[in-house]
Amino acid sequence: MASSVRRYGALRAGPRRRGALAVAAGALPALCFPAPALWWLAYVALVPWLLLVRSAATARRAALEGWLGGAGFLLAVHHWLLPSLHVFILVLAALLGLLWAPWGLVVHRLLGGSPGPGRCAAALVVVPSAWLMVELVRSWEYLGGPWGLFGASQWQVRPALRLASLGGIWLVSFLLVALNTALATLVCAPRARATGAVGALVCAAVAAGGWLWAPRPQDAGTVRIAVVQPGVISGAHSPQRRFDREEELTRRLAGQRLDLVVWGESSVGDDLDRRPGLRNRLAALSREVGADLLVNVDARRADRPGIFKSSVLVGPGGPTGDRYDKMRLVPFGEYVPARSLLGWATSVGKAAGEDRRRGERPVVMRLPAGGAGAAGLRIGPLVCFESAFPDMSRRLARDGAQVLVAQSATSTFQHSWAPRQHASLAALRAAETWRPVVHATLTGVSAVAGPRGEAVGTTLGTERSASAVYEVPLARGTSPYVRTGDLAVLGSVAVLVCYAAATAARALLRRRSREGVRKPAPEQR
Repeated sequence: MASSVRRYGALRAGPRRRGALAVAAGALPALCFPAPALWWLAYVALVPWLLLVRSAATARRAALEGWLGGAGFLLAVHHWLLPSLHVFILVLAALLGLLWAPWGLVVHRLLGGSPGPGRCAAALVVVPSAWLMVELVRSWEYLGGPWGLFGASQWQVRPALRLASLGGIWLVSFLLVALNTALATLVCAPRARATGAVGALVCAAVAAGGWLWAPRPQDAGTVRIAVVQPGVISGAHSPQRRFDREEELTRRLAGQRLDLVVWGESSVGDDLDRRPGLRNRLAALSREVGADLLVNVDARRADRPGIFKSSVLVGPGGPTGDRYDKMRLVPFGEYVPARSLLGWATSVGKAAGEDRRRGERPVVMRLPAGGAGAAGLRIGPLVCFESAFPDMSRRLARDGAQVLVAQSATSTFQHSWAPRQHASLAALRAAETWRPVVHATLTGVSAVAGPRGEAVGTTLGTERSASAVYEVPLARGTSPYVRTGDLAVLGSVAVLVCYAAATAARALLRRRSREGVRKPAPEQR
């Protein structure tokens, strides 16, 4: 171990400096995501962190540097939350960063010291499996959801999108971490460089194989969908002024042979049952443009207690009855977890003053017969950061949705990385499900992705107040990921169970061996 530390001068540092290096190394992968979007950096971004952790003097120190790196990663990826959560973002990063402590132990155990080919070969599958478990646990909606999964950095890389159709974002993350582990092995394990080289080649071969031989969706025509983005509207009476702007932009779409018009999240600030005037204006708009409107109502319901965020389909005669209530809410933004304990967050940031209520089930809505044929177009709505959850879009695809529609609003973070990060998720969900995704926002970035994850038309940036019409391609078939689910996750669980069992068995054998050495030989008669 001492020789390893001497070899890398940057790692020859005291505890405080190593701690700072761990935070910086963990933060480095954040540059792979929008807005910097240095997607190619993901292929080497974890190497400094891996080399630092494996050179730790003790396992405890490795766990600490895993924790600090995880906190650094979360702070860098979510730094745009600082104006809303203030100091609380530091608390959240520190708590969630603990998830990387076991990962640090695995890295240290397999790559520490002078590892041979066997340990390095094990690291190529165990280290990415442990990383995937971290991503899986932090994807739980009550811990903030799956924002910033490592594989999401490849949202514009076609081979990676093809892999996502096979194993979801999880397979992409696994291969990225495996590649970084292989490259770290080339640097730190002279006795196992052949193993590292083979590992890197296998990762490249899997990506190439997915690109060449993975099944592809079949074209099934197109539909014309318009997105209405009113832009930033603040100040007195902003909900009413926003509605007026949306109405104006929608009216301009008349005569363009549309199948659907989509407004962003919280585009309507009053319940339509309480405000018949708004309901009638939306119905009149639908008649004028010749298409149904999918709006998003953020208001206190007339038929049940509490505030809901609901996707509501409005036709020429008014609301059609199709309604989806948002199921997964943003912690602190839309509700405060354990409000009796953490309610003080509302006094130091912009946490929700009142908890929103949750919907009970996903909904697939059917439009009248039109551009999608006699049966009518089937759309699956998602609200805000629900588009970050692979299982939700997968469920909608399995339930028959032909188009996924994500209604969002990121105006609070208008001049940060958040709008671009959110819009990039459309390509990943589309590639996973073979279903186009329409990402409609109030203030940008609005975008559309085709069933292979490809960009469709132009995006509406955060500086725009406009409407846009997209010729959205449809697809037939069911992607392997929709059919089989999270096999990459299940495989990682199996790898970790086998690794834990093998580690326990070796420990037991060593213990028995030591006891056998200490046991005195029986007296010979």
